[in-house]
Amino acid sequence: MAVALAVALPAHAERADRAKPLNIEADAGRYDDARQIGVFTGNVVITKGTIVLRAAQVEVRQSPDGHQSSVALGTPEVPARFRQKREGLDEFLEGEAERIEYDSRADTVRFVNRAVLRRYRGSVVADEASGSVITFDNAASVYSVSGSADGSGERVRATLSPRPSSDPAAVPARP
Repeated sequence: MAVALAVALPAHAERADRAKPLNIEADAGRYDDARQIGVFTGNVVITKGTIVLRAAQVEVRQSPDGHQSSVALGTPEVPARFRQKREGLDEFLEGEAERIEYDSRADTVRFVNRAVLRRYRGSVVADEASGSVITFDNAASVYSVSGSADGSGERVRATLSPRPSSDPAAVPARP
């Protein structure tokens, strides 16, 4: 039975990332300009503004209107990894999975198989979720986590830290 959890996050990912160029480093690559599809292999590192995507292989597509999507594949030993800064905060989202799907048009990132997503405040892990599939919807600032649907019993796990209060009345007075 699949189990799902949806959690709202307090801020969006960097909006400026959408307008940044996609930079790719890899051991090998092939790009079909006519079809706007590229496949890059071997220690692939993709950056787009504050987004950093690392994987063993990445397929990149660009639509005629300029939207980009990618499918990053890791290995069972070394998962694909994703990192992006949160808008206006000292926070980052970091995720890993065997497969990561990024879609700039839908403004989503999907982590598939042994998925983990963490939100860092500075260098401290504030929230963490794991499951079979995690979908982060940047526009809604919500992530959804699903457990296994294959009967393996993988359950959703999450740790959610309280947000620091900016209300001075909420902070206890010192004696």
